[in-house]
Parts: sequence; structure tokens; C-alpha cells
Amino acid sequence: MKILKNSGNFEILTPTEELKDQLLRIEKAGRTCYQSEKGEINLETAQKFVKMIIARGHESVLEHSNMTVQFNNLSRGFTHEQVRHRLTAISQESTRYVDYVHEGDGPDLDKFELKCVIPPHCDETVKIDLDDGRKMSAEEMFQEYEKFYRALRKSGWLSEDARQFLPIGTKSQIVISANFREWRHIFEMRTSQFAHWEIRKIMDELLEKIKEIIPGIFADFIEAGKDKNGLKYFQKIKQV
Repeated sequence: MKILKNSGNFEILTPTEELKDQLLRIEKAGRTCYQSEKGEINLETAQKFVKMIIARGHESVLEHSNMTVQFNNLSRGFTHEQVRHRLTAISQESTRYVDYVHEGDGPDLDKFELKCVIPPHCDETVKIDLDDGRKMSAEEMFQEYEKFYRALRKSGWLSEDARQFLPIGTKSQIVISANFREWRHIFEMRTSQFAHWEIRKIMDELLEKIKEIIPGIFADFIEAGKDKNGLKYFQKIKQV
């Protein structure tokens, strides 16, 4: 078994130049509404334009865009929350067809390794009291999950059946595509102080990165503070 702490990460699969070029498309589309196209459209004019339409609440124009992101080494708890955003394309690691260690033509269940995401602010080695009088740490508990899953698979259970006993902390991977308007909604929900720590941490990092690449789209999201564990949260401010 492998414990994962603070190992979640992301990769923006849409090339940087493509992300920037989409700002030009947004300005082109938006000026069609107002019949206001005049002069050259470039990155500078596009950034000013998107700031203006966001301030006016005309965010439908932002839908002429797309960004694809792969999220890695995050729990199925993270993915359960992420897939609740309806206006996205989703491709997720399957627990029906994926075993954890493959060798040759199939899984090597003797080398099976369950990967679990643990809250970074919790100590998984501290033993806690169980109702039956035993003491067990979170780390040992995950080891039991691993042993039980391996035993089910070795006894002939298919992975799609044995997965019923996997914990929500099991490591997963997911790819999400959405337009900029939907990403703004995702960031508003998932970087707030009320968001779950795991999804907030990775969305904080993604927001900061994408603000560097295309600042005009997400300029109204600002850092608003830190929680008791030192994790940042953001809020969306009114642009003028």
C-alpha cells in the first residue's frame, strides 16, 4: 500500500498559445453582438474586451472557448465532486478495468499496491480506539482494505465486483474539458473557503497558473485568506 499526501497535481493539456488565441476568438464573437469590430484584434485588445464583458455580466461570450486539464494522484472523493459540474467533458480512470499493478498480459496480484490519499493535516500513524477494543491507525486500516481486495481478486472476483469494497480515498485520475465560463463557475465553487480541502488545494493551484496564462478571464478571482491548515481560498470580486 502507498500513502499519498500532497501529491495531487494537474497538467493543462491545452497548449498555452491555443489558450491565448481563444481570447481573440472571444473578442471576435463578442463584437459580433455589438457590431463594434474596428481595428486589429490582438491579445491586448482581447484582454480588455473580456474584462469589460465579464463586468457587464455578458459571460455567454466566454463559451467560445475550451480548456482541457488532467488531474493526477487525487482521490475518488475529488472526482465525485468534480463530476457534479454538468457542463464538462469527463474521462476518468476506471475501477472496473484497471488493476493497480500490471505485468505481462494481466495484473500481478502478488505485487498489487493500493494507493490512498490521506488528508495532509491528519496523522495516519496514530492509533485510534475501535468499538471492539482494538487499536488501529488509518494507515493500518488502508492496509486491511488492500489485503481484502487482493484476497477477493485471487479468489476469482472480477475487479468490477471487488471494487465495491475500495475506500473513497483510493487514488484516481481524471481529465476534464470545459469552456472558460464553466471553469469560472468551477473556480468560484471549488476555491472558496467552504470547498473541501482536497479539491480546493488543486483548484487553487490551477487558478493561479491559468491566471498567469490568460489573466483577463480570471482576473476577478483574488486570494481572500487562509484556513486553519494554511490552505488558501479565493473569492470573486465585482470588476469595474
